[in-house]
Amino acid sequence: MASETCKQLADRAEKELLSNILPFWLLEAPDREQGGFWARISPDLKIRERTPKGLILNARILWTFSAAYRQYHSPSYLGMARRAWHELAVSFTDPLYGGMFWMLDAGNAPLDNSKKIYGQAFAIYSLAEYHLACGEKEPLDLALAIYERIEQHNFDAVHTGYLESANRDWSPAADLRLSAVDMNEKKSMNTHLHVLEAYTQLFRVWPDDGLREKLVLLINDFLDHIIDAQSSHLLLFFDETWQPKSLKVSYGHDIEASWLLDEAAQVLGDPILLRKCQKVSVAMAEAVLREGMGEDGGLCYEREGDALDRDVHWWVQSEAVVGFANAYQNSGRPEFLTAAVHAWDFIETHLIDRTYGEWIYKVNAARLPDLSLHKVSEWKCPYHNSRTCLELARRVKRC
Repeated sequence: MASETCKQLADRAEKELLSNILPFWLLEAPDREQGGFWARISPDLKIRERTPKGLILNARILWTFSAAYRQYHSPSYLGMARRAWHELAVSFTDPLYGGMFWMLDAGNAPLDNSKKIYGQAFAIYSLAEYHLACGEKEPLDLALAIYERIEQHNFDAVHTGYLESANRDWSPAADLRLSAVDMNEKKSMNTHLHVLEAYTQLFRVWPDDGLREKLVLLINDFLDHIIDAQSSHLLLFFDETWQPKSLKVSYGHDIEASWLLDEAAQVLGDPILLRKCQKVSVAMAEAVLREGMGEDGGLCYEREGDALDRDVHWWVQSEAVVGFANAYQNSGRPEFLTAAVHAWDFIETHLIDRTYGEWIYKVNAARLPDLSLHKVSEWKCPYHNSRTCLELARRVKRC
């Protein structure tokens, strides 16, 4: 019965990926006049021209279509990946100091030339995936060059971990925030989560001993500093010495980290570390399910003290499906598989946009959509929901 449930869930996700998500991005995202991609598209598909272009959108498109090509071998997916690769290599890469610009203006001139490590990590993640898709050496070389600069300039050799950002020349930056809603602290969970993700993917294609050491350090940073052992939630911001600066709970990051941590340990192939990570991973998923999941299958956005934000964001809900499926595979506990299915039910009921395509950014506690938020933007990308569908299609063999 569980095996059949897994297969049905994977089939539903794969259908959504191939009939809605990927076709939407293939059709709507490319700027066929100036090259690259439109930076913002409204919920009703109105293009916002002359909008600054973000590194994250471009890198996530590259990852998505590289991964989709590897799984389905469609030439159109590889063509989309090549378009994204060209933008990264030609427009976003800093020819003077290396690394990637955070933001370009509409004419591809640097608008924000800072080296936010979160963005550098996504560049590595996507370039490694593209290397696997196309077999070319140049994307891997670029990924390794970024990796070396991160390690040279932003790795904390005293306390471990990574400092949030740097100036264009990789000197220490004063403003370390990823966005206006973030704290101006030296270290964050979010950056470390995506460095972990990027280094995991890079290790798959470049199993270097030095990279292995850094990946082990990253996992231990999560186990020792970032994951609160009592609550099984992630702590979000830290000073240089790993002293926590925030007690807010982010349910989407919790459930995403639960399976990315597990994946990193699997790639390293250390059975002792893997068992340790799997135990922590299941505990994180259990806390999210207990505290953040609504009766209708929607996962709340975050909690601060007693204040619970019941909005359901597309990326949080997407990560819930993979995270609960992963917890089920690690524990065999049926409540996790049930949670994964209910989370996908919510997506089909509330988040898939059956009028304009792709997914709605978020719905509120009354499950009404917020139509002020863009369908495509520097943050609204195809990576979370595409990856969920790809993961489910791949994982069904393990159920």
